[in-house]
Amino acid sequence: MKHGLATTKVHATPRPALLGKSAIVTGSTSGIGLAVARAFAAQGMNVLLNGLGNETEIKRTRIAIETEFGVGTAYSGADVSKADDISAMVEAAHKAFRKVDVLVNNAGIQHVEPIETFPVAKWDAIIAINLTAAFHTIRAVIPEMKKRKWGRIINVASAHALVASPFKSAYVASKHGILGLTKAVALETAEHGITVNAICPGYVLTPLVQKQIPETAKARGLSEEQVVRDVLLHAQPTHQFVTAEQIGALAVFLCGDSGAQITGAAIPIEGGWTAQ
Repeated sequence: MKHGLATTKVHATPRPALLGKSAIVTGSTSGIGLAVARAFAAQGMNVLLNGLGNETEIKRTRIAIETEFGVGTAYSGADVSKADDISAMVEAAHKAFRKVDVLVNNAGIQHVEPIETFPVAKWDAIIAINLTAAFHTIRAVIPEMKKRKWGRIINVASAHALVASPFKSAYVASKHGILGLTKAVALETAEHGITVNAICPGYVLTPLVQKQIPETAKARGLSEEQVVRDVLLHAQPTHQFVTAEQIGALAVFLCGDSGAQITGAAIPIEGGWTAQ
């Protein structure tokens, strides 16, 4: 586990509401999580990155964030399927920044296969990382947020928190579950200055989605090109991938003053998928 603070000057002009606040973003060494972390840093927030990846590359990513935005960064290699690792990650954030103002539960995995052959171990891993991990992270940060009467929790769910697709039983179950968790915790914390929301992206061309293209092709008997055209982008009426940067911008909005009365919400950002 590694952590550290930057000493460079702030180059961006952050919103006062977010300047100096600190965030944990799980699954943030690439893809959506990294885009969210960078969007936060651009607003003057310190960020703890978490996830898998090459140690040298992660260090390079942290230095780039620190240099570009003049904020503090930390890193935890916590396996979020393990409660003890999550406790250590939150402790690392406290050691680096002395507080956790914002939590983004973004870490997730996927497996595409018919239910009758779906591996039990894959089901258990997907539920652990996509759903149970969020229970543990939220449980760990809520007490201090209540004490300060301010906090933002964002669960990166999916359009699959709102609708289903075949061959994704564990993923759909986990994302429906994270939406239920979001609503329950939002009600529990509504009078404590804490908001809890779920962002529900459509398809973003992240490593997770790129990995599921050949899996979906095998499950459906299609070519990979057909999967992209006729399955992924067909689901989104805009016929365009959502970008990770768009999700980062939405996360920033939810953390700011303008998002203070948005809580318990499932916010689609999926090119019209769930409007059909």
